[in-house]
Amino acid sequence: MRITSTSCICPVLVCLCFVQRCYGAAHHGSIKVTKNQTKHIEGETEVHHRPKRGWVWNQFFVLEEHMGPDPQYVGKLHSNSDKGDGSVKYILTGEGAGTIFIIDDTTGDIHSTKSLDREQKTHYVLHAQAIDRRTNKPLEPESEFIIKVQDINDNAPKFTDGPYIVTVPEMSEMGTSVLQVTATDADDPTYGNSARVVYSILQGQPYFSVDPKTGVIRTALHNMDREAREHYSVVIQAKDMAGQVGGLSGSTTVNITLTDVNDNPPRFPQKHYQLYVPESAQVGSAVGKIKANDADTGSNADMKYTIINGDGSGVFSISTDKETREGILSLKKPLNYEKKKSYTLNIEGANTHLDFRFSHLGPFKDVTMLKIIVGDVDEPPLFTMPSYVMEVYENAKIGTAVGTVTAQDPDTANSLVRYFIDHNTEEDRYFTIDASTGTIKTAKIFDREETPWYNITVAASEIDNPGLVSHVPVGVKILDVNDNPPELARDYDVVVCENAKPGQVIQTVTATDKDNSANGARFHFSLDEGLSLNPNFTLRDNEDNTASILTRQRRYSRTTQDIYYLPVLISDGGVPPLSSSSTLTIRVCACERDGRVRTCHAEAFLSSAGLSTGALIAILLCVVILLAIVVLFITLRRSKKEPLIISEEDVRENVVTYDDEGGGEEDTEAFDITALRNPSAAEELKYRRDVRPEVKPAPKHHPSSDLDSVDVQDFIKQRLAEADLDPSVPPYDSLQTYAYEGHRSEAGSISSLDSATTHSDQDYNYLGDWGPEFKKLAELYGEIESERTT
Repeated sequence: MRITSTSCICPVLVCLCFVQRCYGAAHHGSIKVTKNQTKHIEGETEVHHRPKRGWVWNQFFVLEEHMGPDPQYVGKLHSNSDKGDGSVKYILTGEGAGTIFIIDDTTGDIHSTKSLDREQKTHYVLHAQAIDRRTNKPLEPESEFIIKVQDINDNAPKFTDGPYIVTVPEMSEMGTSVLQVTATDADDPTYGNSARVVYSILQGQPYFSVDPKTGVIRTALHNMDREAREHYSVVIQAKDMAGQVGGLSGSTTVNITLTDVNDNPPRFPQKHYQLYVPESAQVGSAVGKIKANDADTGSNADMKYTIINGDGSGVFSISTDKETREGILSLKKPLNYEKKKSYTLNIEGANTHLDFRFSHLGPFKDVTMLKIIVGDVDEPPLFTMPSYVMEVYENAKIGTAVGTVTAQDPDTANSLVRYFIDHNTEEDRYFTIDASTGTIKTAKIFDREETPWYNITVAASEIDNPGLVSHVPVGVKILDVNDNPPELARDYDVVVCENAKPGQVIQTVTATDKDNSANGARFHFSLDEGLSLNPNFTLRDNEDNTASILTRQRRYSRTTQDIYYLPVLISDGGVPPLSSSSTLTIRVCACERDGRVRTCHAEAFLSSAGLSTGALIAILLCVVILLAIVVLFITLRRSKKEPLIISEEDVRENVVTYDDEGGGEEDTEAFDITALRNPSAAEELKYRRDVRPEVKPAPKHHPSSDLDSVDVQDFIKQRLAEADLDPSVPPYDSLQTYAYEGHRSEAGSISSLDSATTHSDQDYNYLGDWGPEFKKLAELYGEIESERTT
């Protein structure tokens, strides 16, 4: 089959198309061998032979953006088997077949029905086949060919990243690269000049230029000064078709800012300045400002101010405010108009960040002269010291002199000074001051242990000008005297074991004294000499401000005496010495062999007799189990159900059980006997609930005094008589139970709880024969017996 095409529009392909057509007419097309055997048709036997003539390969071209009224002719398919009688049918399949590309099945002509866009799809792959129209059998094997979309210049160049913002340092060399811009063209770069872009500058000359091929923007002038102009707006154009007439173009804007460099030295606006400073200015305060101008910005305009010489360099200092770039002049020493009335300073302002490329532009610093005039001011009195510290003993009499403050008028007038205390706090009211001499005296009696230090403020003013006031702090230290006796450091809980040995230390005590170390640092401990010798305990002074309590007997018994009191006398080493007496409480406790306290209660004999904790827990557990069994038994009995009736034919009468023994068949409701449970509650008559009374009986009054003294038997007889005479009560007897136990017995309690306090004549010596398990019990009862005998 032969494929012909009439779409050789490109001038470059005209010769190729011509040669192709001539070659196809002469040789009936080229032969494309796809494999070395033919395709099976309707199950024919496979025969290996040389392949016959098949599709002639070709490549079609179709012009994009075709806007004509008729379908665009693409090309023609022709089979060698086609004799022109219409027996051959051509079939086209693949991408766009039937929708974009249609074929005349008789002639093989291919047309494009739609306008194509190469930027969306560059080529289409289709398959062609020739079959016999009568038998629908293929005459040729299926073959593949390509239809390429031929490009036209229908897309303008675009800057996808614009607009651009870029910076370049000022004073840069001519030709310094600023930025490279790139424009893209969607047309085919391999076909013609549709995608060949050329750059040009539309706005921004003569300051900048652009390379027409690469799009690199460069500076076009020498020494572009930021201080003269900082911002530039440059418009760059990109045009395809290599810049020829008729090409499409696009543009973008590049905003270029010149960044600062240090090419401008600082300069003071004036060479001479004058500043007035009053002599009352405070040391460390700012007294003035000075500034040198710098046309640069940022760190290039940073500068440092210094005082290079002058007679005031020791009195004044200068620092730099980094925000405002001003020189702040401060006072280092106080001014005195009477001693010096003016100062002269030479101040230098210099850049801190230098660029040596521009050192030829001059020194990047400047100097100016500042004259400072000191102003005369009437100053307040000046104290001879910035602060005072005074001392006074505690318990000193009111009016005792503490100390003296002194102030003078610094002015030439040398006015007289008046002193007073600012009563701003409560502490200031504890002292007085002589207005003329400045002598401070006490106004109360002080206690060092309560307040050891007082801080007051003394003021001084000129008599001629009371408005000028100066202040000075005064600290008064209260000195200690020995006026507090020593005492025990804390409340001691002293314990002695029953099995203690003589001379055993049971407690070490210490003492404290509210006075300071100079009065009472050394303590002496002793027992009260006014009492007789203690047979149970003694005290030993350790001579290190501690004392030890020691035992004096071999054994102690809780049953005999469980608490002892030991008076201790403590004296200090002050002048004069002071002493106090404190009492220690000593408890007798049962202890283990290693000295650990087991119990301190005298009634805990079970534990002493050898009954362990495990045995006590076992006994308690058994008691709990027994109680649980009893509760379970009672619950099961209460939950017992009544027997059901055997059948409906059971003619026995139902047995109804009542919880009281009522008075007959009519008695189906229990009596309300709540009022009869205690005689003191029966204050009024309650009506029967089963019979509505026809006659209201007269109310009966029972004073509380009569009810308390009445006997139960008389009370019941009285109630029976009232029931017999009541006409509203049915004529039947009833048995009523009164839950009243009567008065208490005069025989007293027969409990054995108090029997433990009585002594028994029984001999417990036989417990020693029961073995080692009862050794402790035998010792305990043996001691009790011996004490009783003694």
